[in-house]
This record gives sequence, C-alpha cells and structure tokens, in this order.
Amino acid sequence: MAEQTKYDTTTQVAQETPSRAGDGARTQPPERHESQSPASHVGTRLLIVGVVLALLVGGFFLWRYLGTYESTDDAQVDGHLNALSTRVAGYVTEVDVTDNQQVEKGQRLVQIDPRDYQVAVERAKADLANAEAAAQASNLNVPVEDVNATTQVSASEADVAGAQAAIAAAQKQADAARAQLQAAEANNTRAQADLVRYRALVAKDEVSQQIYDQSDAAAKANAAAVESARADVAAAEQQVMQAQSRVAQAQAALTYSHTGPEQVEATRARARAAAAEVQQKKAALDQAELNVQYCTLVAPVSGVVSKNVEVGMNVQPGQTLISIVPLDDIWITANFKETQLANMRPGQRVTISVDAFSREYHGHVDSFAGASGARFSLLPPENATGNYVKVVQRVPVKIVLDPGENRDHLLRLGMSVVPKVYVQ
Repeated sequence: MAEQTKYDTTTQVAQETPSRAGDGARTQPPERHESQSPASHVGTRLLIVGVVLALLVGGFFLWRYLGTYESTDDAQVDGHLNALSTRVAGYVTEVDVTDNQQVEKGQRLVQIDPRDYQVAVERAKADLANAEAAAQASNLNVPVEDVNATTQVSASEADVAGAQAAIAAAQKQADAARAQLQAAEANNTRAQADLVRYRALVAKDEVSQQIYDQSDAAAKANAAAVESARADVAAAEQQVMQAQSRVAQAQAALTYSHTGPEQVEATRARARAAAAEVQQKKAALDQAELNVQYCTLVAPVSGVVSKNVEVGMNVQPGQTLISIVPLDDIWITANFKETQLANMRPGQRVTISVDAFSREYHGHVDSFAGASGARFSLLPPENATGNYVKVVQRVPVKIVLDPGENRDHLLRLGMSVVPKVYVQ
C-alpha cells in the first residue's frame, strides 16, 4: 500500500515536472519579448537611416568626384618619327650608329662615297671659268660695236657724198666727151666731103695732088678723132656707171650703218646670254657642291635611332636609311568619346598614368582634332544608308606634358596610357 502510494507520488511528481517544464517553455518567450524595449527598435531604425544617409552622402560625393574629370583608356604616347632618306645615289662607305642609339643634332650618321660628286664639282668649276671668259669677251664687244656703229654711219654718209660728187664729175666728163664727139663727127663729115670734092678735082687736074693728099690725111685724122671721141664718151659713160654703182654701194652701207643700234643691241643680248650662261654654270657648280654635302647624312634632331642601312649598300635618292624618334618632343593622343567633350577645354589639367610604369605624369589639354578618328580612316563610314546605326564617335585630343615630366625619356611612342582630364 505504501509502495503504491510512493509510486503514485513519483508518477504525480513526474507528471507535474514535465508540466512545469512545459509551463516554463511556454512562459520563456514572453520573457524575451518583454526584454526588447521600444528604445531598441528606434536604435535599429536610426542605424538603418544612418547607413542610408552615409551611402547617399558617399554616392553624392562620388558622383561629384567622377564628374570632375573625363578619362579614357584609348590613348597612347605619340610624337615625331623623322625618317631620313638620302638625296643622292651612291655607295655607302660608313654607318656610324647602331639601333636604339641616342644621337645628337648634327651628328654624322651615314657616309656615301663622294668621289664621283667631287669630280662633278671640278668639271663644273671648269665650265664656270669658260663661261665667265666668254661673258667678259662679250661685254668688251658691246662698246666696240657701239663705236663701230657710230663710225660706220659717219663713214657711210661721207662715202655717199663722195660717190654723188663722183657721179656729178663723171657726168660732166661724159657731157664734155659727147660734145667733143659731136665736134669730131662734124669735122669728120666736112673732111670727108672735102675729100670727095678734092678727089673729083684731082681727076680733072683742077687741084694739085698735094692738096688732095692733105685733104685725104685730114679726112683720116678726123675719122680717127671721131673714133677717139667715141671712146672718150664710152669711157665717160663707164665712169658714170661706176660712180652710180659706188653711190648705190655707199647708200647700202649707209642703210646698213643705220642698223648699228640694232647690232649693238644684238651684241648686248649676246653679252646678257653669256652672263646667263655664267649663272647657269654657277648654279651647276652649287648643285655639285651640294651633292658632295648630301653624301654625308647627319641627324637633324636629337633622339633614338633605328637604322635601315648597312655598309656596302647602293642607295637611291628617297630611300629611307635612318629613323630618329626625338624623345624630347612627345605628347599624348587620347581618343575621347564625343559625349565626353562637353566640358573639355584647352589648357585643362591632366594626369596621365602609364601602363608600363607605376607613376603619373602631368600635362594639359593642347588641342582637339578637326575630325573624328573615323574620318581619318582609310574607309570612312557611309551613313547615307537605310541601315544607319548611330555610334558614339571618338575625337583625338592632343595632351602635352608639362616641362620636365619626361626628363628621364622613359616614355616611348605607342605606349598605352590612361589620361584623366579635370574638367572642373
């Protein structure tokens, strides 16, 4: 009976214990719920609000910071590439540089054999001396020709006057000869008539034979006088003709002498032509001397060399032998989107980070290209089509480094860089 009571008591205790345990489990959550006060809920909300405000403020300042500059990774180091070519043909005897060597302005790079051009210089000097002598002789002929022209005019005028006087004298002689001829012919006619009359009288013995012989001799003498007078007339007429010929010659000489100014001008023209020949030969000499100088190829600028020539090559004019990159004169070519150029202006500050180095360079915006990069391409896009798609274009922007930034010459043409242009 006692055991049963104990068992019942134990069972009851066991049943009550879970009951208490369950009651405890059921009553514990209300205890935790009662521990979260309204103040804790307010703190959580304030924390969330603070985080949101911090994010907003940080985003605002980030937006403001990102709006102060424009950047692009489509940029590279750019500069001059001086390609040096020969101006004369010849045999390369010396090459004084190697690849990637630093050279200074005026330094000799390549030597071409100059002997052929030196021979041309000597020949040009001889031609110039010959032309100068011919020009000097032509210049001396000008005053001589001028004096001769004046003298010829005076002499020709005197010759014409003398010839005309000779014509007058010859004409007088011819007139006198004709008068003598007429007188001789008249005397001859009378003598011949007397001879015929005396012949008839002699036959009748009315006159003596002596008178007849005298008449015959007189007739013969008068006939001879007529022939002589005729010869004198012919000679006088010949003298007249010769005098007329001399007059014609003198007049022709006078006419020719009047062309003296033209002859003098022609002589002066020949002198000018000789002087022009001198200038031509002098130019040929200058060209020959320049060709000798062109045999030596020197550096026009200081920079790094890349050579494309070796000793023993026969080079031709225009053939590129040496390329020089002047590292003291480089800049950055950055291809910005057209939408990035709204606030970009020349002179704005730029920082440049180089992919090859962990350092930044400083510079400023210099200028903008006149067209987008697409316009400079070999095949520009044709937008006048039905399938046109608007594409954001990129415009090359030239950025110049500040003085002394590339003092160590680490930058090389073609290196990739990232410029950051501060627009505000």
